[in-house]
Amino acid sequence: MKKYIIYGSFAAMGILSTVSCTKNITDLNTNPNKPSSVSAASLYASATKEMADAITSTNVNLGIFRLIVQQWTETTYIDESNYNLVTRTIPDNFWDAFYTDALMDLKEAKTVLEADESTDATVKKNMLAQIDVMSVYGTSVLVNTFGNVPYSQSLNSDNLFNKYDDAHTIYTDLIARLDADLAAFDESATGMGTSNMLFSSDEIVNWKKFTNSLKLRLGILLADFDPATAQTIVTAASAGAFDTQGEYAKFPYSTVPPNTNPLWEDLVQSGRQDFVGSNTFVDYINSVEDPRRPYYFTTIGGIYKGGTNGVKSPYANYSHPGELLEQKDLPGVFIDYSEVEFIRAEAIERGWSVGGTAITHYNNAITNSILYWGGTEEDAVTYLARTDVNYLTADGDWKQKIGMQEWIALYNRGFDAWTAQRHLDYPQLTPPPKAQSGYPVRFTYPIAEQNLNTTNYNEASSAIGGDAVETKLFWDIY
Repeated sequence: MKKYIIYGSFAAMGILSTVSCTKNITDLNTNPNKPSSVSAASLYASATKEMADAITSTNVNLGIFRLIVQQWTETTYIDESNYNLVTRTIPDNFWDAFYTDALMDLKEAKTVLEADESTDATVKKNMLAQIDVMSVYGTSVLVNTFGNVPYSQSLNSDNLFNKYDDAHTIYTDLIARLDADLAAFDESATGMGTSNMLFSSDEIVNWKKFTNSLKLRLGILLADFDPATAQTIVTAASAGAFDTQGEYAKFPYSTVPPNTNPLWEDLVQSGRQDFVGSNTFVDYINSVEDPRRPYYFTTIGGIYKGGTNGVKSPYANYSHPGELLEQKDLPGVFIDYSEVEFIRAEAIERGWSVGGTAITHYNNAITNSILYWGGTEEDAVTYLARTDVNYLTADGDWKQKIGMQEWIALYNRGFDAWTAQRHLDYPQLTPPPKAQSGYPVRFTYPIAEQNLNTTNYNEASSAIGGDAVETKLFWDIY
């Protein structure tokens, strides 16, 4: 068995080192998966890449979120477009990617760093906060995927039968941890340095903005469940979140395998032609003449044409993912200014004080997205002037206006698009005719948990209202 750990600066194409794990049959207490000596920065960098890969990949064994939100559909093998999560054990793979591959590395990074007496105290404090922020991020993804999950007893190799914690209780603790991290950050020093992964500069001001942006995301998801608490969290976080066009927390993939964007691996290196645009998404962006179409998709006969969800859609007949998505070093985005601005627009519509107006934040979010993909300020102005896009004249209430545009802006960020759709209930997506379930609003628990951690699994399943993809998360109450 081998585990890949990133050493040094990934942005500078830090070289992957392979740590062999050899079982010592004379010492059964030795953990064969634990390298004897790895730096905290290396473990942190490895964990961050694992999470970036999981949310960026379009591999049908793991990252099917673009299919769930009907931005893409499949050409030949259509199980995932029809919401079959079981055949390829997708929940198991996603669960392992975060618990086994990412959160365990972050836990070990913390342990290694706490034992390190050579690192400057202020730098060490910043590094511990960075590790914790990424751990909060990873845990929040698990909660927003499954609901109740192991938390207080998780990441303990001595206990294979972890109790599941209440999702709302986990959320409350995650936000408290982010507050503690914000208090711990010291802008007079750096932290992980070139291993920080998310920013070209390891200035702690960037990390404070990222932490507040993540806190803002978690807060807005509580808006329907606990409006008062959500308001407190959102108004506090908004002031320190991303506030400038072009601000992103993103993973810097390389042009050198194996550190390339997983999309390149799935769309190009594999030689496969498994995905085309979905007619649900393509038809809508055609209807509003979205200027991002040339970046999102190729044309077929001079037009953008999507395949039918859940039906075999020949690759040659429909628009494919655009050339930008085939770049080896296309960054993997964790959160960006556009998402933050959509949240601020929503907060104002809910009557919360975050400054500005809903229309301004809505316009900022869309403009930032258009510029990110390669469009121009003029493209954005023209687009926002359309009656079916302009915030004052577009169809529906604020949830529909923001939800539809966020769906477009979160293209190629399938997991975040799925979360936003579940939160705002727009777009209103209809399962394909041959779907194996209703629209998935969560993943079912891994089969391994059902078989091996049965007592705790049964308790968790009962607590959330049944282990089905249609069972809503605690914050998804409408």
